[in-house]
Amino acid sequence: MSPVDAFLAHLAVERQASTHTLDAYRRDLSAFARWADRRALPALCSDDLRAFIAAEHRRGLSPKSLQRRLSACRSLYRWLLKQGRISADPSAGVRAPKAPRKLPQVLDVDEAVQLVELPTDAPLGLRDRALLELFYSSGLRLSEVCALRWHDLDIDGGLVTVLGKGSKQRIVPVGSHARAALLAWRQATRPAADGFVFPGRGGQRISARAIQLRIKQLATRQGVLKRIHPHLLRHSFASHVLESSGDLRGVQELLGHADIATTQIYTHLDFQHLAKVYDAAHPRARRKP
Repeated sequence: MSPVDAFLAHLAVERQASTHTLDAYRRDLSAFARWADRRALPALCSDDLRAFIAAEHRRGLSPKSLQRRLSACRSLYRWLLKQGRISADPSAGVRAPKAPRKLPQVLDVDEAVQLVELPTDAPLGLRDRALLELFYSSGLRLSEVCALRWHDLDIDGGLVTVLGKGSKQRIVPVGSHARAALLAWRQATRPAADGFVFPGRGGQRISARAIQLRIKQLATRQGVLKRIHPHLLRHSFASHVLESSGDLRGVQELLGHADIATTQIYTHLDFQHLAKVYDAAHPRARRKP
């Protein structure tokens, strides 16, 4: 078994990585193996890794893609080092070009309310209202909502238990509006405790694509002009909670981020909001006509 195949098997079995994660690692490490040609990956050095990144850059890969390529290589070599198959990590000290930091788009509070307050008398209105309220209330990932079963929800207690990335379990609050919407949806359908909260055809797990398309349709129906997708609701949830509380660690826990650096992007969003308020309100910030 090649080092790449062995590493992917480790991710799948021991780390229980998602299919999406495995596919991403496979693409990046396969590109590395193709570049190395017949040379054994454990025998490569830091200069080889720099040459690989430079070659991918010449091929036109963006800084973000190059960072992802290098991250996959780092993970592989750290695992090989831990396994005793190499004596030193050649990825240590190798850097990819910095990517410009793109801030995620978010809804403001009025837009979020406009989106989630669907009329429930429409076909599937109860389900759609519960779906949108839960996304915005709890900041769940799309994959977490797809997998959610009724026994994961404590509606009376206002809590939901989800299995996030890396099979890490976390408990997240559910707001009063989402609780009311979920209760109405449950009373209308009388599902089994182990049934999916938002089932697809035949009661099976709904696909991520089905939810993405539905949310896009609902946004159009509600007159929200931004490009709406599930992760935008997660971004909006995080931004609004941080704006109100200022508790970065708390937002990290709610989102299930392993590294607080991932959460820190929302501090930039919050600063942008404050800067706009300042520019609009402070007499010394406004330009003279």
